Amino acid sequence: MTLIEPDAAIRLAGEWTHRDVSANGARFHVVEQGEGPAVVLLHGFPTFWWTWRHQISALADAGYRAIAMDLRGYGGSDHPPQGYDPFTLSADVAAVIRSLGESEAVIVGHGWGAFVAWSMAVLEPEVVTAIVPVSSPHPRRVRSASLQPWRRRISLGYAAGFQVPFLPERALTRDEGARVGDLIAEWSGTPGWPDTEALSMYRSAFMRWPTAHTAIEFHRWAGRSVPRPDGLRYMARMKAAITADVLHVHGTRDPMMSIDACTGSESFVCGAYALSALQTGHFPHEENPQQFNELLITWLNGE
Repeated sequence: MTLIEPDAAIRLAGEWTHRDVSANGARFHVVEQGEGPAVVLLHGFPTFWWTWRHQISALADAGYRAIAMDLRGYGGSDHPPQGYDPFTLSADVAAVIRSLGESEAVIVGHGWGAFVAWSMAVLEPEVVTAIVPVSSPHPRRVRSASLQPWRRRISLGYAAGFQVPFLPERALTRDEGARVGDLIAEWSGTPGWPDTEALSMYRSAFMRWPTAHTAIEFHRWAGRSVPRPDGLRYMARMKAAITADVLHVHGTRDPMMSIDACTGSESFVCGAYALSALQTGHFPHEENPQQFNELLITWLNGE
């Protein structure tokens, strides 16, 4: 497989517009299209803003301002040595929203982006009108399920190896990011996806150093913070009731997180809550973009 240069993947031309935004003491790469109520799209591991390519134009055509951003440590955004905790990540997104001239937005997040969306609903509620977490239960449900491995609701074995230094970075960048492609393929639940284009784009973007290191820092915080004061404080804060409405989307064939692990997420929401199951793996918005877009836009329209 021939890869394009990382910057060419990250700055891929399209109907959208690329911008660099200063927020929360860092610079963030943002892709946007359309006018109307803001919908912020947050990617997960090991992808970047391009994971939302099918949603950006669809949202714009439906009358929304679609804003897909690279989280810190990914793509065209800054890759600082720290700040990969939910407090900082939530503040990042809130500051980007304000820097773009918006006072509030719907937050749609996949994987780690969903983790940030759940967190923002508690930590930055004034900028959140609603959240759409995709392929991730409420953080307290993830913690509970991960402490009960015999129930086999969550399979995060890949992340355990990320706690050691140096070796994971080498593994992810060896052979032009082949392991990145392997992980995405393993987590898919739809034959034929990912295709060659998707594998090439994700491997290319991941090869921009130090993405392999900073992307892993998300996982290292999650693992190492469990007994620390910051981790305990975060989990205590996440007991708070979420007042925003929630559309929770999960793939029934997700090998990473069973849909059963989502059970109980609704107990943390006092706004309207809906769980929608799609017949996909870990990437519903890419594996079946048409169904995902119809679900999302119908919900946003209040229909």
